[in-house]
Parts: sequence; structure tokens; C-alpha cells
Amino acid sequence: MTVTEAAGERLIRIGEVARGAGVSVRAVRYYEQQGLLIAERSPSGQRLYRQDAVTLVRFFQQMFAAGLTSRRITELLPCWDSGHTDAGQRAMLRAERDRIQAKVDDLQAALDRLDEVIAITDTHP
Repeated sequence: MTVTEAAGERLIRIGEVARGAGVSVRAVRYYEQQGLLIAERSPSGQRLYRQDAVTLVRFFQQMFAAGLTSRRITELLPCWDSGHTDAGQRAMLRAERDRIQAKVDDLQAALDRLDEVIAITDTHP
């Protein structure tokens, strides 16, 4: 792993963030453009990220897959960073959780129906 030291903190290059998180370099750049990630620059202009960028990018991917927008994810970041929330943030977190749970319930119902069809077809070759 190519690592650079800056202000006592280990920084990694954009390609390493992408590989570690299982996304494209383009996706990492997009997250930076959306204000989700902050990169420092090396003297030669290369993007350098903190080690936790890989974990953050994985979190972004999960939230995008769950249907959250980059704006909503930006609203979640202070909760992630500090662990503290105000009443509005807690309400937003609960609303997103409820929305995601409804999607999970719908998917579970679809899975149950598929299992029923598979069971029927297994008994009628």
C-alpha cells in the first residue's frame, strides 16, 4: 500500500480508496464532488485521503443502495462523525430507517412468494 504521511496522519491515494471499498476511482471523485469526502493534495497534485475514507465510501454505497440521495447522506455525516444529533436529525434518521424497513419487508414478501413458487415447481417436475 502506498501511504503518505501528512501532519502525522497516514493518507492513502484515490486508487487505494477505490480498491479497498470496491468502487471505481470515478465514484470516489463523485463523492468528493458531492462534498461527502475531503481529499488533501500531495505536492504533485494527487488526491490523498484519510484511512477511514474506505469505511466512509462503503457506508455511502450502502446508503445509495438503500435509496438515499447524496444530499441526504450529507445530512447524515454529522451524526456519523460526532455521534450526537438534534431532534431534527433523529427524526430524519428514524424516517429513513422506517423507509428502508418498508423496502426490506416488501423484498421479504417477494422472497416468500418465490419460495412458494419454487416449492410448487419442485413437486411438479
